[in-house]
Amino acid sequence: MGAGLAEIVYHRALVKEFKLRNIEYKSEFQIPVVYKNENLNCDFKCDFLIEDLIVLEIKSVSSILEIHKAQVINYINLLKAPKGILVNFNVKNILSFWSGNIYK
Repeated sequence: MGAGLAEIVYHRALVKEFKLRNIEYKSEFQIPVVYKNENLNCDFKCDFLIEDLIVLEIKSVSSILEIHKAQVINYINLLKAPKGILVNFNVKNILSFWSGNIYK
């Protein structure tokens, strides 16, 4: 679809693709945040959890910041997911991405 569209456009396109390809996913669901054994009832949501294994966070920003990476790491830890992917659709080459090791 190219760069320059709002994040919601890419989100809805991904929902369509996941359905077409029969990929199991959860979208925009509330992530439980527990502090001192109490659920804080935050409105904390990730874009996608794919096959209960991969956190997918999408952006449409001029550049990926450290806070975006931290957000994905937090989602991985809270959901106990083994992997996370951060995609910025507002770039000319979507294949240029950040990849890092997560150490707990």
